[in-house]
Amino acid sequence: MHHTSSTMGQIAFLGSGETAYSGGRIFESLAKNLPQPLRIAVLETPAGFELNAPQVAGRVGDYLKTRLQNYKPEISLVPARKRGTPFSPDDPEIIEPLLTADLIFMGAGSPTYAVRQLQGSLAWEVIRARHRLGATLVFASAAAVAVSAAAIPVYEIFKVGEDVHGKPGLDLFSAFGLDITFVPHWNNAEGGEDVDTSRCFIGLDRFDEFRTLLAPGHVIIGLDEHTGLIWDVATGVCRVSGVGAVTVLKEDGEEVFPNGSKFDIRILGDCCTWPEPEDDIPADVWELVRSARDEAAGSGPPAEVRSLADRRQKARLDKDWAESDRLRDEIAALGWTVQDTPEGPKLVKGN
Repeated sequence: MHHTSSTMGQIAFLGSGETAYSGGRIFESLAKNLPQPLRIAVLETPAGFELNAPQVAGRVGDYLKTRLQNYKPEISLVPARKRGTPFSPDDPEIIEPLLTADLIFMGAGSPTYAVRQLQGSLAWEVIRARHRLGATLVFASAAAVAVSAAAIPVYEIFKVGEDVHGKPGLDLFSAFGLDITFVPHWNNAEGGEDVDTSRCFIGLDRFDEFRTLLAPGHVIIGLDEHTGLIWDVATGVCRVSGVGAVTVLKEDGEEVFPNGSKFDIRILGDCCTWPEPEDDIPADVWELVRSARDEAAGSGPPAEVRSLADRRQKARLDKDWAESDRLRDEIAALGWTVQDTPEGPKLVKGN
């Protein structure tokens, strides 16, 4: 089944250069579709093990403040650096800016470190929930590797000399029925004549070895440096922007999409199922994100009123009409009316 969801935000993947001209153009094109003032959250997690993690994220924040100044950006750095520390991705206070951000960015660092800190964390579940409710996500370099189905352990292979292997990634796309791995720095040439540093520094030979470890049907997306792929989830269209190209590698061959080209997401897999917004998001996270959004909009009922409405609905299902009426009056005293509709109870401001 292939249907799209108009509530979901766009997702952009950058091969490198998030603070260069090409990255700026991508941020600009994303910002155009978002509300103002533009609330941006920059996640420190991928570089959380580095002593200068705040500066790494801070540089991106400073760049976006200037580059997107027409959109009145409000930028928050999210220091969700490491589990089990005061800067944990599971700490509700640390990750609070994610709850209302319209653009969430994650970038440089170590892919496998990012996966270890974020897998199943409050921060990651909130990011997924926010995306379902319209936030735009941007993953650059290491972060693009981290959100893959199978993440290349770049440092472990390239710096430490471990044998070629893959690690499970955060697998953002499994909810869409897609099995995708991103390889940024696809055309990197820093090694010059002597060392092949393409394919995210591990070189072509080791990359080919990595490919043999992947499950059948796996799709690899190679992102050239200073090049991005923007997926408009609502329309199912992917667009390439930047100085290079995006390469889509499948078992039956490869296709190269230069700057400016577009392709349908179904090129990446036959089984695109769009999740319903709250599918596979823990209920407490969904509630947290929804109430933060409603509060920010100043429109939705407060948590107390929603909780009373849930209890009233349960009383009605139990045919406890007296309790149901009592709770309705309690909701009314807080300035809200419950309307029973075929889709379930609806809360309306005013009596």
